[in-house]
Amino acid sequence: MPRRDRARRTAFAHLGPLDTLIPLSTGTARLTLENDGSVLLDVNGVPSSHLHPDPEHLVFEYMRWMLLVIDRQLEGLDRPGSGGGPSPAAPQIAHLGGGGCSLPRAVAARHPRSRQIVVEIDALLAEQVRDWFDLPRSPQLRLRTDDALSALVSWREDRFDVLVRDVFSGSLTPPELITAEAAGHADRVLREGGLYLANCAAPPGTGLMADEVATLASVFAHVGVIAEPAHLSGKRRGNCVLVASQRPFPEGIDRDLRSDAVSVRLARSAQVEALARAGRVLVGT
Repeated sequence: MPRRDRARRTAFAHLGPLDTLIPLSTGTARLTLENDGSVLLDVNGVPSSHLHPDPEHLVFEYMRWMLLVIDRQLEGLDRPGSGGGPSPAAPQIAHLGGGGCSLPRAVAARHPRSRQIVVEIDALLAEQVRDWFDLPRSPQLRLRTDDALSALVSWREDRFDVLVRDVFSGSLTPPELITAEAAGHADRVLREGGLYLANCAAPPGTGLMADEVATLASVFAHVGVIAEPAHLSGKRRGNCVLVASQRPFPEGIDRDLRSDAVSVRLARSAQVEALARAGRVLVGT
C-alpha cells in the first residue's frame, strides 16, 4: 500500500514521518504504521512502544498485564465520593521510562481522575510523542525529562499509589535500577499499600529474574511474578512483570490475567520463593 494511502488510515493526526529515521537526543526513532492504524515506535532499533487508535488497547502483552494490576490497585481510589462524602484524592502514578507512553495513555483513558508523571531521559522524544500520539495534558499526564534513578531519588516519600519501572538501555534494564538501593527508594516513594511494577526482560540462563526477585524480596514483604510458563521456567526470553508491595496484593489479579490472549499467570508463592532463594541480592557499586 502506498505510504500516502496508509497515512490516511491512522487516527494520529500529527504523526511524524513514517519509515524513516528521526533524530532524538539519544539516537534515532522510527515510526511504522500497521494495517489496523496502530503505530510501532522503535528507539535505536529496539521496539519501544506500540500505540493503537483505541488508547485502552495495548499491543505489548506485559503492558496489558500491568494495566490489569493497576485497575485492581485503583479500585475505590479513583471514584468520586458517594453519599455526599468527600471524594478520595486522585490516584498518583509514576512511570520510570516513557517511550511513546502507551501504558500512561491507557491508564489516563481508563482512570481519568488519576494523575501521572512520566520520566523520559530523551528530551526530543518526550517533546515529540505528546504531539504524535495526542497524549493527555498536565495535570492528567506530565512528562519530565530526567534520568530515571535521579528522578526516583529526588521524589519525597509517600507520594505514589503505583510506581512503574519500564526503562531500557538497548534490551536490558540499566543495572543501577535493579539494585536493593533502587528498590528501597521505590518503597520510600510509595504510599502505604502502594504497588511497584517492574518490566523484567531476563535472557534465559542469566539468572536475572531470580536476582531481581531476591533483590525485591529483601525490601518488600510481598513479591510476585507475572509471566508465561515457558518464561517463568527459564526456557525462553520474554517480558515478565514483577510486582512488589508491603501489603498483600489486591484480590482478583490472577483471575483477571486468565482472560488475557496468552497463557499468563501470577506465579504461585512457592515458585516466587524458589526464585528468591536461587537469586542474589543486587547491590550498587
